[in-house]
Amino acid sequence: MIEILETIRDFTETGGQVLLIIGGLIFVMWLMILERVMYVFVTHKQYKNAVIAKWTARSERSSWNSEQIRQAMISRVSLKLGAGVPIIQSLVALCPLLGLMGTVTGMIEVFDVMAISGSGNARSMASGVSKATIPTMAGMVGALSGVFASTWLARTAKNERASLEDSLRMERKV
Repeated sequence: MIEILETIRDFTETGGQVLLIIGGLIFVMWLMILERVMYVFVTHKQYKNAVIAKWTARSERSSWNSEQIRQAMISRVSLKLGAGVPIIQSLVALCPLLGLMGTVTGMIEVFDVMAISGSGNARSMASGVSKATIPTMAGMVGALSGVFASTWLARTAKNERASLEDSLRMERKV
């Protein structure tokens, strides 16, 4: 366990301070993603069944008022299902930008080394290049993993809304 912690510490030191920010951002993003996944698989089904039961218990389902009540029910379910997804998508977009910031700070370090040493010695520039590439990689990995998850959440919210619209049928006036 200590070796793993030392490896993580060495990795973050190699990537610079920006890597810590990216790591924190990815941690928060995945906490939010896991919360949404838990909602979809646990809480949403119960809530959806309760809304369907409430709709089917109504005696009148053919008037304009009924249509408005139906739309309100669908909107409430849709809002609960999509809550947090725009924030997750914003965090996904922020990951590569922070990676780019890490690239810039690493390249500044490379130029500082070149200015101090007065030459383009590859060994002296290696740590700066490392600080430039590791945050970029971390930002991209975080963004890619978040893109797949946020796309799944958005698609699931859309499909569940369509499913609920089909379940809450209006009766035709005869």
